[in-house]
Amino acid sequence: MQNPNIFYTEQLEINQSESKRIFKQLSLYSILRLAIFVLTGVGIYFTYQNWQVAVGIAVIGIASFLFLLSKYTDLKSKRNLHKRLIAINEDELKIAKGDFQERLDGSEFQNPKHYFSLDIDLFGKGSFFQYINRTAIKEGTKKLVHHLLSNDISAIETRQLAIKELAALPSWRQRYTGIAQGVEIEHSANSIITWLNDYKPFLGRVQYYITIGFSIASLIIIGLGVTEIIPISTIGYWLLLGLGITGIYWKKTDTLAHHTGNAKDTFKQYALLLEAIETTEFTSDLLKSKQNLIRSEDQKASEIFSKFSKALDALDNRNNLISLVLGNGYFLLDLRYSYAVEKWIRKYGHKVEDWFEVVTFFDAFNSFGNYAFNHQSFTYPILTEKPVTILAEGIGHPLLRSEKRVDSNLKLEQEQFFIVTGANMAGKSTFLRTVALHIVMANVGLPICAKQSVYKPIKLITSMRTTDSLTDDSSYFFSELTRLKFVVDTIIKDKNYFVILDEILKGTNSTDKAIGSRKFVEKLVKHNATGIIATHDLSLTEIENELEAVKNYYFDAEIVNDELYFDYKLKQGVCQNMNASFLLKKMEIV
Repeated sequence: MQNPNIFYTEQLEINQSESKRIFKQLSLYSILRLAIFVLTGVGIYFTYQNWQVAVGIAVIGIASFLFLLSKYTDLKSKRNLHKRLIAINEDELKIAKGDFQERLDGSEFQNPKHYFSLDIDLFGKGSFFQYINRTAIKEGTKKLVHHLLSNDISAIETRQLAIKELAALPSWRQRYTGIAQGVEIEHSANSIITWLNDYKPFLGRVQYYITIGFSIASLIIIGLGVTEIIPISTIGYWLLLGLGITGIYWKKTDTLAHHTGNAKDTFKQYALLLEAIETTEFTSDLLKSKQNLIRSEDQKASEIFSKFSKALDALDNRNNLISLVLGNGYFLLDLRYSYAVEKWIRKYGHKVEDWFEVVTFFDAFNSFGNYAFNHQSFTYPILTEKPVTILAEGIGHPLLRSEKRVDSNLKLEQEQFFIVTGANMAGKSTFLRTVALHIVMANVGLPICAKQSVYKPIKLITSMRTTDSLTDDSSYFFSELTRLKFVVDTIIKDKNYFVILDEILKGTNSTDKAIGSRKFVEKLVKHNATGIIATHDLSLTEIENELEAVKNYYFDAEIVNDELYFDYKLKQGVCQNMNASFLLKKMEIV
């Protein structure tokens, strides 16, 4: 695959060039429209005494003006797409430099009751979500969050292949995102799906045929009235009759128009996105299965959506006063267009949820493909059934820049439990989050930050950032105990969880903490748990001598020439150098 920064730079230049070219064309069309407007006005002025010629000039002028307006609108849409693609590539170049902290950070998705969402910098300022998210649709964002939080250890290889394929399609992914960004949607797809599923039609074929018959009758009456075969006033009475018929259904039609008005922009956008999916040949099973969901009808889903969008536009024309009065009075347009909308809902309403799901799936998975494209040096874990949970060479935190990141090797077998000690700031917490993100990313199907990794799929559960709750009237210590109970109960039900703990029982005294921590780790080991605990309590490391499953590791700190030095390397054994007193003295606190 191409170097990401080179690709983004080239795409930025291409789209900037296209935007400028189209801008020149837009300027030309604007001048031509103005010229036609002026020439049509002048032509009518000089030929108004010969009305046939004047009408001919007016018709030709209006037709030419509308044609140029249509071309102008199409070109403007293309230029807007190029402008969005410019912004997308500019953002990618900024993010590559580490500038992404102003993006949507997903703080609202943090959930202290979830298995791990609060603990591992998955959401919030500078989080993995903030770094990886490229979704353009609200439902796509939720789908991305769902995958990150799902703890799904099935079909990982299937997701890997889908992500690999999308990673190799950077231009397609960018265009998809650019199209998705093109429409501001106020109403969620879920609310539209709910409305479609609950909707009860109020019009049938009889009413539709009445609109056809009434329209034909209107044309006849208007013709007879204009030729004075019947009194001209009949045209007015017939108009009132048509408005009266429309008025019978006014409330239901108005309610339908309100809902379709909410859905109109969504269907326009989704039609374009469905077309982008339909016209691409995918090879991975997951992408093909999603594509098949929108190919099950005689027509393409994008064409079906486009037709519905046109029907919605037609019904929306009732907001035009002329269409409202004359269209309903003579042609019962509200009923005719409402019937067309209802006919579509009856035929395709049950399929919309599937089609929407496909669009949001690609919106979410494009973020994964984009991440894989941007990190081509990362590796996809090799999945195994052997009793080794993680066997990784050069594992590091994916959000740390390569020039600053210090990688470690890790071999953690099934049902092993590591006790990690170390000085303050030596890298314990970063290491815990590195391992946690390895598990989350591997389960999603993403490449992970390591030279290579053999991985036996396992779900993740953590206790690292317990907080007290004023609303629940619970203390910090009680909240922590509640969290630890949640961990134990989960492990007892299903041992296929990787447990990550960081300095547990902080809310009690040191003696009580040491005893409690020891008993807690012993209980986890008894239930064959796999995981890591980081602690400053060196007495906890004595468990290694008693339980074969427990292994001690540490991160070291050294004082060299009265300066603190960290190598951030994971080593086997117990840390002997602590640095709290040194730091207090160094910072002149004591």
